[in-house]
Amino acid sequence: MGIPSIAAALRGARVLATDWSPEALRFTTLNARRNGVRVETALCSWSEPDALVSRAPWHLVLASDVLYERRNVEGLLELLPRLVEGGEVLVADPGRPPAAAFLEGARREWCVRSFPDRPSPRVSIHHLRRRAEPGPGA
Repeated sequence: MGIPSIAAALRGARVLATDWSPEALRFTTLNARRNGVRVETALCSWSEPDALVSRAPWHLVLASDVLYERRNVEGLLELLPRLVEGGEVLVADPGRPPAAAFLEGARREWCVRSFPDRPSPRVSIHHLRRRAEPGPGA
């Protein structure tokens, strides 16, 4: 449905929404039009992300309910550093079991802060920012 992408576009962001499902992208385009915004879409699999990575880095990556299968954990952990340099990632998760493994893995490279979403307290928002690289002489 593309709700995070549409919300970002409504706030003035230039948005690229990606999914492995052509149907999801069609719904995102339709919903964006209905909301009076433009959202660019791209068919993309995390296992073959070259087209997406070639457009990086981004200042902000939004992901919503993407940890519904355990196999998504490693794919997302490998992809995010290739998409964000000096930016941040927001991952919304409704308490899916694989989220714990994702957060454990993410803490190796990212500073992670998690907090409940006020309108939907069962949903957690995970804010990721890359750990600073040690400078010369550190």
